[in-house]
Amino acid sequence: MRQKYNVTGMTCASCQSHVGKAVNALDGVKHADVNLLTNTMVVEFDEALVNQNQIMAAVSDSGYGASPYVDVSRKVANEKKKKALRKTQAKLYVSVGFLVILLYIAMGHMLGAPLPEFMHQAITFSVVQLALLIPILVLNFHYFTNGFKQLFKLTPNMDSLIAIGSSAALAYGIVAIILISIGTLTGNADLVAQYKGQLYFEAAGTILVFVSLGKFFENLSKSKTTDAIGKLIDLAPTEALLWVDGIEVPTAIENVRVGDIAIVKPGTAIPTDGIIVEGHASIDESAITGESIPVEKSIGDHVVGATINQTGSFKFKVEKVGKDTALSQIITLVEEAGNSKAPMARLADKVSGIFVPIVIGLALVVFTVWMILNRDFEFAIQMAISVLVISCPCALGLATPVAIMVGTGKGAENGILVKSAEAFEKVHQVDTVVLDKTGTITQGKPQVTEVVDYGKENTWLGEVSLIESQSEHPLAKAIVTYAKDTAKTHSVVNEFNYIPGRGVSASIEGALYHIGNPAMMSEEGVSSHLLADQDLVRLSKEGKTVLIVAKNRTIVGLIAIADAIKPTSAQAIKTLKDMGKDVILLTGDNKATAAAIARQAGIDHFVSDVLPTGKEQQIAALQSKGHVVMMVGDGINDAPALTRADVGVAIGAGTDIAIDSADIVLMRSDLLDAVSALQLSKKVVNNIKMNLFWAFFYNVVTIPIAAGVLVSLNVVLNPMLASIAMSLSSVTVVLNALRLRSYKPHYSKI
Repeated sequence: MRQKYNVTGMTCASCQSHVGKAVNALDGVKHADVNLLTNTMVVEFDEALVNQNQIMAAVSDSGYGASPYVDVSRKVANEKKKKALRKTQAKLYVSVGFLVILLYIAMGHMLGAPLPEFMHQAITFSVVQLALLIPILVLNFHYFTNGFKQLFKLTPNMDSLIAIGSSAALAYGIVAIILISIGTLTGNADLVAQYKGQLYFEAAGTILVFVSLGKFFENLSKSKTTDAIGKLIDLAPTEALLWVDGIEVPTAIENVRVGDIAIVKPGTAIPTDGIIVEGHASIDESAITGESIPVEKSIGDHVVGATINQTGSFKFKVEKVGKDTALSQIITLVEEAGNSKAPMARLADKVSGIFVPIVIGLALVVFTVWMILNRDFEFAIQMAISVLVISCPCALGLATPVAIMVGTGKGAENGILVKSAEAFEKVHQVDTVVLDKTGTITQGKPQVTEVVDYGKENTWLGEVSLIESQSEHPLAKAIVTYAKDTAKTHSVVNEFNYIPGRGVSASIEGALYHIGNPAMMSEEGVSSHLLADQDLVRLSKEGKTVLIVAKNRTIVGLIAIADAIKPTSAQAIKTLKDMGKDVILLTGDNKATAAAIARQAGIDHFVSDVLPTGKEQQIAALQSKGHVVMMVGDGINDAPALTRADVGVAIGAGTDIAIDSADIVLMRSDLLDAVSALQLSKKVVNNIKMNLFWAFFYNVVTIPIAAGVLVSLNVVLNPMLASIAMSLSSVTVVLNALRLRSYKPHYSKI
C-alpha cells in the first residue's frame, strides 16, 4: 500500500532525516520519502505487517506530528498556505519593530545616538532591553518549545540550535542584570560598568528575528517553486453549464457527474474531460499540452478540462470528473515528483541526521577551548553561540527538493510530466535513445503521400474514393481523406467486394474497378503496365504501401500510402545526435519500411521486424553492454520495453497520462519534448549539485570562522552576524533553484 501523510513540526533537514529514519525502521515499511519542502511523507508499506496508526505513532515518538493526507480542494489548500504566510508576516513585522528599538537602546550610544536621561541608569537600561526582548520571545516561542522537545528526545534539530543559542544569550543577560543590581546596591561601580555592556539581549533578539526573517523569505521563495502547480490549480473551472431537459443550468463543478451533457461557448474554459456529441470548436490546449496552436475538434473528439474554447459552440458528454481528470492527474504527478527523492540527495540526508548533535558537541568544545586559552567567559560563550546559530542544516535539506519542484513545474508548463526525482537523475545519465516508429517518429496513421496517374481522363481518383468510403480499412480511410474534394457523391457503388489480404473491387457508373496489391491484379487478370512496375519498385523501396488501381482490368494509376514522419522528428533526432546520444529505431515493421523511415528521420541504426516482447530483449541487450537507455514509445504496446529501459518515456499519450510503465509522460505527440526532457534533466541535476556544494561549502567555511579561528586577524563572527549568514544560506539555495524557471529548450537546426 502507498499512503501520503502530512507531517508537522519539521523545520530543517535534520527533522526530515529523523522522521524518515523512524518510519523506515518499522517492520513492513518498504520505503518512506519525507519532503521538507511540502511537509509531507509518502510511505510504501505492507498492510499485513504495519498499519497507519503505527506509522503515525513512529512519527509522534520521534517528536513530530503526522496525519493522513486529506485530498481537499487544492485551491483551499493554496489559500491556507497564503493565510499562514500572511500570519507569519504579521508576527515578523511586530518582532522587527521591537528589535529595532532594542538595537537602538543597546547599541545606539555607540554611534552617538541620544538616549533619554532615565536610560543612563544601568538598571533601567538593562531592564528596558529585557522588556523589549520579551515580545520577541513570545512571538517566536515555537523555536524553544520545538527545539528543546527534540533535544530532550535526543533528536536535536535546527530549532534546538536556535533555542540553545538564544537561551544562552538570554540567560547570560539575566545573570548580567543580577550582577548589575548587586553592583548598584553595593556601590561597586566597576561591576556595574563591566556588565552594562555585556547584556546580550540584543543578540538573543537578533538571532530569533533574523532566523524568522530568513525562514519567511525562504518560505516565500519556496512558494514560487510551486508556482507551476498553483497556475494549474487556478486553471480549474469552478462552474459548468449543463444541458438538462433542454435548459442551460449553471452548476458547481463539484456537482457535475459522469454522463452529464455540458455546453461550452466561445471564450470559456471547458469544465472537465469528455467527448463532443454536438458542434465543433477550435480549442487552445496550451495549458495542458504546452502546444500553442489551437486544435480543431468536432463530434467524437475528446476535450480536456481547463482548456479554452476559442471559437464555436458545442455540447460534450462528461467522461471524467474530480481527481480523474487530466488536469488533476497532471497536478498529482508534479506533486508526487516533488515528494520523491533523487539518489544524490541521500548523502545530504545522512549528513543531516548526525549534523546537529555534532554541532552541539562542537559548540561545547569551542567554549571549553577558549576557556582553557584564558579568554573571558563572555568571549567563549559568544563563540559557542555563533557556532550553534550558523550551523543550521536548512540549506542541505532544501538543496534537492526545491530544484526538483521547480524542474517538474517547468516541465509541466512544457507538457513534460516527470514522475519522480529519480527519473530526473537517470535521464541525465542516458547515452542511448531507442525510438519506436509508429506514433513516435511518425504520425501514427496512414496518409496518401503520392498518386501516380496513367489514365487519360484523370477522373478515377474520385471514383476510387467513393468505393473506398464503403470500407473501414485504415488504408481506405487514408484515401477517402486525401480525395475528399474529388469524390463523386452523386454516383452509386455496386457489387462492392472486399478480398482480405488483396484489396477491393466494385462497379461504378458502368466501370469495374480493382484496387489492391499485385497479387490481386495477377489473380484478376489485370494487364501489366511497364511504368507501373517501375513505380512499384521505387515506391516500395521508400517503405510505402502501394495500391494498384485498375479500371476495366487495365492499370490506370497507383496510390502510395505511408505513415509519414512528423514535421519535428528529424530535428529532434539531429539534436539528440548533436548532444552525443546514440539513436536507434526499434520497430515491428519490415526492413524496407524501417530503412526508409530511418533515412528520412536521419537515424543511422535501426532494428526491424521486432515483436513487442522482442523490444524488451533489445533494450536488455543494450543495457548488458553498459549503455544507459531511454526508450521512447506510445506507452501501450511498448510497455515491456518502457519498463525495462533505464528511463521510459511515453509519447503521444494525450489525456491518458497515468501510464505506469513510463517514468516520463509527454503530453504532446512531439519527439522534441523528449529532447527537452533530457536538457531539463541536465539543468536540474546541475542545479542540485550546485546547491549541495554551496550548502556543504557554507558550513565548512563558516563554522571554523564562527569558532574563532581567525581571531588573530581580528575577524570575529558574533551571534547576530551568524544568524544573518545562516538565513542567507537557505534563501540562496532556494533562489538558485528558482533560476530553473528561466529554462528554455534549444534544438539543432536542420
